[in-house]
Amino acid sequence: MIGKTIATTAAGLAVLTTTLAAPSAASAGGTKQVHLRKGLTLTIPASWKAVQAGSDWTRVITGPCPSLGTMDFGFRDAGCHGFWVLGPKALEIGGHTFQRYNPRYEFDPATDVSVCPRTVRLYKGTFKLAGKGLRKVGAGHRAEYHVWAGTCVDKKFRVKMRYSQREWYLPSSKILIVDQWNTPGLDGILKKATWR
Repeated sequence: MIGKTIATTAAGLAVLTTTLAAPSAASAGGTKQVHLRKGLTLTIPASWKAVQAGSDWTRVITGPCPSLGTMDFGFRDAGCHGFWVLGPKALEIGGHTFQRYNPRYEFDPATDVSVCPRTVRLYKGTFKLAGKGLRKVGAGHRAEYHVWAGTCVDKKFRVKMRYSQREWYLPSSKILIVDQWNTPGLDGILKKATWR
């Protein structure tokens, strides 16, 4: 079913919408630190919220998120502004037809038609590689970076909307960051990440 989350459909896990362990106090600049997997720490605006949606699925919510607190909250929901920080269990099913994630293809765990990340009225269409390279994620860490040009289509497969899916993949740390909203400042936040 389109409305089910990956955590529910693939792993049989109940959706957990608990905020991550207490972030450090906000600084004078209105930021806070959020500690993610493998020691990755991001300094994010104080208004953003990190939420777990199952084992190895963390979403950093940056704006409106109508699915938060509902059974639809997860990778396959629509309209929730933010980005994902994913770990090994998510990568195991991150390819189409729930195969292992391969950075040569977009992260898109599904076996059927998925809802468009921007609106429930449309469905995910095709993806095309629009850019790639290496990007810094804190000192001493470089990610394989890919930008995928995605489309959203109607029931007759007519393209009605376009969006970008940006991905930072750290193979040694087994971390994938997926942004479907062109989150302002995210590239800079990742460059300034710390590892402990």
